[in-house]
Amino acid sequence: MEKLPQSRRKFITTLTLLLVSGGLLARYLIPRKPEKRRVLASAASSDLPLNGALLFRNERLAILKDNDGVYALSLICSHLGCTVTVTENAISCPCHGSLFDRRGKVVKGPAYKPLEVLELAEQNGIIRVYGT
Repeated sequence: MEKLPQSRRKFITTLTLLLVSGGLLARYLIPRKPEKRRVLASAASSDLPLNGALLFRNERLAILKDNDGVYALSLICSHLGCTVTVTENAISCPCHGSLFDRRGKVVKGPAYKPLEVLELAEQNGIIRVYGT
C-alpha cells in the first residue's frame, strides 16, 4: 500500500486555517460601506431659547443655544457613562461628580475627556441631530 505524504486530519486542519485566514484577510482588504447616519432627534429652532437647552432623555442628548450658535451634546458622561444633568450654568454628573461647562469641556474630574459633540444640521427652521 502506498504511503500518503499527508494525513486526512492534517489536510482538514490546513484547509480550515486557510479559509479562516482568507476570511480575516478579506475583512481588512475589502472596504466597508459607510454607516448610514440617522436622525437621533429633531426640534423647531423657534422652540430653543437663547442660553437654553432642549433635553432628549431617551436619546441622551441635548440641543443647546448660546450667543455663538446652536450645538448638540451627548448627555453620556465620558467617565463611566452615567447620564449627566444640565443646569443653566454647567453640566454635572450625579454619579461621580464630574463637572462640565456648557460646551461640554471638563471643568472638574474624574472625567478627563469632554462630552461628545454631535453632528447637527438646521434646515427650514428644523434642527436635526445625527448619529450612527
